Amino acid sequence: MRRRRTLRARWPAAIAALPLLASALAGCGSSSSGGPVTMNWYNFPDDSGALQQAAERCSHASKGQYQIRYNKLPRTADGQRQQLVRRLAAHDAGVDIMGLDVTWPAEFAEAGWVREWTGALKARATADTLKAAVQTATWKDRLYAVPYNSNTQLLWYRDDLVPVPPKSWAEMLAQADALAKAGKPHYVEIQGAQYEGLTVWFNTLVTSAGGSILTPDAQAPSLGAPAVVAAGIMRATARSAAADPSLSNQMEDENRLAMESGTAAFELNYPFVYPSMKANQPKLFQHFRWAPYPGVTAGRPP
Repeated sequence: MRRRRTLRARWPAAIAALPLLASALAGCGSSSSGGPVTMNWYNFPDDSGALQQAAERCSHASKGQYQIRYNKLPRTADGQRQQLVRRLAAHDAGVDIMGLDVTWPAEFAEAGWVREWTGALKARATADTLKAAVQTATWKDRLYAVPYNSNTQLLWYRDDLVPVPPKSWAEMLAQADALAKAGKPHYVEIQGAQYEGLTVWFNTLVTSAGGSILTPDAQAPSLGAPAVVAAGIMRATARSAAADPSLSNQMEDENRLAMESGTAAFELNYPFVYPSMKANQPKLFQHFRWAPYPGVTAGRPP
């Protein structure tokens, strides 16, 4: 989900990846032996093999013009951004293509670390692409990255414990409490560590309550009553039977592992948990289901 750097017109016309792809503003690959140019692609560590396969396919499609080397960044989003920022600030010429999280384009563009997409490449990259996804890669009306994947958090649950998934946070916490009293798995796995995942949780609750963190022009905080509701839900979760003892240290992957261990009934997470559960816990997978994110205010969609 994130990064970028400069690239010239020879950039592969159809490179596949995940959140946003960007090219860096420094060198464009290297070739000391006169062979194919090597272009370094920095992206999050993908355990499925999909990103490595994408790099290989794109390299093969170039018919010897270039070779894309997939370099894995740290697992956490904060660590990924930190490594990229350090490299780019130090004018590292070894960064050619980056997979960027959707919150980074503005920062990288302002710093002059990424190249703008223009002309035919821009038209090709944005054709048949959802408008909202393109907007996340746009800063000051200029496109600085290309969306290549998007997803959202869902409510994952076990239907052997909860036949009908909850439609609200209040309902989910009540179900977790009932399961706890019955001596059954009952935790609600959610990102509680102090990093971007906690911000996402809060922001989602605020929006679900009909509010926003910032004003429409993003020049001042908005918050207000919806933020109070959101903070109340987070407090109630932390104090309830639904709270995993590791809540304050948990990120997405810890949530996945906890759900797979069989101690949880619910999980708020991204779709990567589905194939993981299928591969790691085939018996639990038979009862692993998904539903829309729980609502906050009656009558308002989450």
